[in-house]
Amino acid sequence: MIKKDLNSKINILFELLRWNKPTGRLILLIPAGWSLYLTPESNPSIYMLLKILIGGLLVSGLGCVANDIWDKRIDQKVLRTKNRPLAANKISTKTAYLILIFLIICSFFLTLSLPENGRLLSLSLAFFALPLILIYPSAKRWFKYPQFILSICWGFSVVIPWAANEGNINSIVLLFCWLATIFWTFGFDTVYALADKKYDIQIGVNSSAVNLASNTKKTIQICYFLTSSFLAICAFINQLTFIFWPIWLITGFLMQKDILKIFPESKQSIKKIGDHFKNQSIYGGLILLGFIIAS
Repeated sequence: MIKKDLNSKINILFELLRWNKPTGRLILLIPAGWSLYLTPESNPSIYMLLKILIGGLLVSGLGCVANDIWDKRIDQKVLRTKNRPLAANKISTKTAYLILIFLIICSFFLTLSLPENGRLLSLSLAFFALPLILIYPSAKRWFKYPQFILSICWGFSVVIPWAANEGNINSIVLLFCWLATIFWTFGFDTVYALADKKYDIQIGVNSSAVNLASNTKKTIQICYFLTSSFLAICAFINQLTFIFWPIWLITGFLMQKDILKIFPESKQSIKKIGDHFKNQSIYGGLILLGFIIAS
């Protein structure tokens, strides 16, 4: 009985942190991998990769907890989110706050354990990122394009690993990698927002899927085109070997092709949004593989 109760609590915790849904964690960690394998000095050590992996899990977890605290009442009105632990009252708000504080503390100490040459810079960037991560879930109440704020948050997954590995952020490659991540995130999260578009309109909250209206498809296509273009610039500057380019060409084509499965919007296309989100993690992972084997 005790074991069953413990397993139930662990499952609820994993649901709260979304650790039971690996796609969302992967799609955050992949740009961090882009950054680490584009750094000029050397490929990252196993030690550094492990630190970034744990950091990504902690930060994505605290972002999800913050999101559910902000959106408890809204989540209860949306089919996709009504069974989340806070919305379904499987866990108290007080407990969620304690978990959030614990994750912030763990993230802080993990940053302190980074190599000395990049520690202070990484810590400074983390302090800039934290307020954005915590207020992002509120953005749908006061900003027409909350996905843009999420994109900025996602951008730190590129900048902080680079700073930790290099000890600086003075790089044109980093700039283009950051821009690729910003546009990629805005694109796939706009697609993700399509799933809740009907509910967002009913409740009266914002999303790029709502406010872009008839321009949604075109905007996502442009975002993915810019993502592929900026990653190509990174590869060109780093003089990656030929093997990268077929991978880049195929993933860029598949990104664009996937958009056509969703539009024009219909009940059938909405069902494909989850597949689109998963596919983006695959395409991003293929680009990362290209960076690894071609560097």
